Parts: sequence; C-alpha cells; structure tokens
Amino acid sequence: MSLAGALLFRLPVGQARGQVALYLLITMVPFAVVAPFVGPVLDRFRSGRRYIMAGTLFARGLLCWGMAGAVHSSDALTLFPSALAVLVLSKAYNVSRAAIMPSVLPADIPLVTANARVSLFALVSAGVGAAASTGVAALVGPEWVLRATMPLFLAAGVVAVRLPRHVDSPDVEVEADEPVRPPRWRTTLSVGQVVGEAMTANAAIRVQAGFLVFFLLFLVQDHHLHGLAPEAALTLLALAAGGGGLAGAAVASWSRSRSPLLTVLVTLAVTTVTTVAAAFFFSLWTALVVALVGAFGQSLGKLALDAIVQREIGEEVRSSTFGVVETLLQIAWVFGGLLGLVMSLFTPGPAGLAVVSVGLAFSFVWLLAVRRRRLATVTPEPAG
Repeated sequence: MSLAGALLFRLPVGQARGQVALYLLITMVPFAVVAPFVGPVLDRFRSGRRYIMAGTLFARGLLCWGMAGAVHSSDALTLFPSALAVLVLSKAYNVSRAAIMPSVLPADIPLVTANARVSLFALVSAGVGAAASTGVAALVGPEWVLRATMPLFLAAGVVAVRLPRHVDSPDVEVEADEPVRPPRWRTTLSVGQVVGEAMTANAAIRVQAGFLVFFLLFLVQDHHLHGLAPEAALTLLALAAGGGGLAGAAVASWSRSRSPLLTVLVTLAVTTVTTVAAAFFFSLWTALVVALVGAFGQSLGKLALDAIVQREIGEEVRSSTFGVVETLLQIAWVFGGLLGLVMSLFTPGPAGLAVVSVGLAFSFVWLLAVRRRRLATVTPEPAG
C-alpha cells in the first residue's frame, strides 16, 4: 500500500503508467536472475533454517526503514534497489517456510490443507495490515507505513528463531570414501512431469492475475469502466481480489483432496471459463467477478502446487525447486502486468480479456493433452 501511494495514486495517469512500468522492469525482472540462487543456498544450509528465516525478516525490517526515507525524498536510486532486496528476501522466506512444512505437518492433515491454513492466516493479516496502512498513509504519508513495518519484521524474526529445533534438518552424512555431491540445481526441465504440469497451469493463472491488476486499474483511471466513481470502483476491485484470495485459501483448508494436480487443472478451467464470459459480457460487474475468480484461482492453484512440490521433491533439493517455482511465477505475473499496462492504452476492455482468454484456453487444452499422454505411458503392473 505504501509503494502504491508513492508510485501511482499521487501521479496523473500517464505518469503513473511510466512509474509502474519502471517498477516492474527494474524491481521484478532482476529478481528472476537473483531468485534461482536462493534455493541452492538454502539447500546447503538446511541445518540453520530458523536463523535464515529470521535473518530475512530482520533484513527486511531494516530495508523498509531505509525505503521510508527514499519515499520521503523521492530518491528512486535508493527506493528501487531496496524494493528489489525486500522482494528477494521475501521469496527466500517463503521458500524456507514451504520447505519446512512437511517436517512440522501433523499426521492427519494433508499438505494442501496445511498450506492453506498458513496462507489463510497470512491473507487475513495482510488484509488487516492493508486497511490500517491505508489510513496511516492518508494521515501521515506512505513513508510512515514503511517505518511502522520495521518493528513487525523484527518481532517476526524473534518468533522464527524460537521455532522447534527439528525444523533445522541435519546435513546429509556421507561415507568417508564417497565424494560429496552438492545439491543439484533445479531447472524447469528437471522438476518432473507432474510438477512441471502444475507449474505451467499456475504460470498461466499468474499471467491472467498480473494482467487484471494493471489492465483494470488503468481502465478505471481512464474512465473506461462506467457505473461507479473511480475511487469506488477501485475499492470494489480490491475487495473482490482480496475476497477471492481468501476464498481460495478457505476452500483449500476445508478440502481433503488427495489429488492436488486435479485441483490445479480444475482451477485453471474455472479461471478460463470466467475470463471468456467476462470478455463477451464486459462491464464493471463482470470485471469484479473475473477479478474475484482470478484471485481465487491464483490462491488455490499455488497452494496445490506447493503441496505437489512438497510431495514429489526430495528434501535435499526442495528449496531449489521452490526457488524455480517462485521465479517462474514471478516472471509470469510481471509479463501479465506489462501486457495489461500496454493493452490498457489501446483497448477499452473486451479485446484485452479476449487475448488473455485465448492464452488460458490454449494452456488448458495443452495440459490436458500432456496429462493424457503421460497417463497413457504408465505401464500397468501384471496381475499376481
């Protein structure tokens, strides 16, 4: 909320587009280069996961304090690198948290449910924080929102250190005559077919999510979405997106499904159908529906993907795999955001959603074909 107040809402629409594009390119794209290094580093230091998680939280608190000064003085040279560092540390924390989930999972709770409950708690907290920060930013400025986050990060770091000791997985012991092999670097070609299919489906959903954020935002700013005042329309869109994310986490937390890949495919199908319908019947109200369903799909699909990685990938390279997953999804979201920003200049609405609908439909059909071919190659075990 603080960055939105500093980069977008204080500027005219034309200047805001330039600032948003600059933020996406300078802050998000370099992350795609940095993030693949995060996972292997975490895999090498599995015996100190609590301290790595705490370190990412402490560093983010200090960086937010520095970003507050940059926002106050409009110092872009400090703001953007600091935002990049906060993003990288945030992903490192998320990778560490996802990697340790199986080691603290109760025996009677599926991985999707456990991931969903953690995500649901985080989303509720984020919603409360966003509402509070909006009021603080309106009263005293966005820089004070950033300053207020520092003690929260420091307190979270202390809690991370106090996690149970079995969270720190011991390093793998090897025989004296056996050469030590470092964890294998994961690429999108070596994560396995099941994980690869889930990643592709989630990437398609992330493209749609990033597209909707900036496409609908600038359509409202340019007065192409009629029916309500821009401020009211933006508020409803934000509530729809937030409600969709909460609904996705809630459904996953209640679900007892043992087939997370099927959950991912169904989520992609629902997202595709909703986007196609919104392209044909485009209005503010269908935009609200597609924003809600898109956020729902993004939340539920990612939770199912996390469960697939935790189940299919060994602990020795699990953090590396999560690093690859986070990188791919971040790139997909940035690509969708840039596409939405550009298309908001040339189309009033339906054509933009139609383009995204074609991409979603192609991804879904292709994944169905890949899944069918993979299942057909599975050789049944002989009787007896």
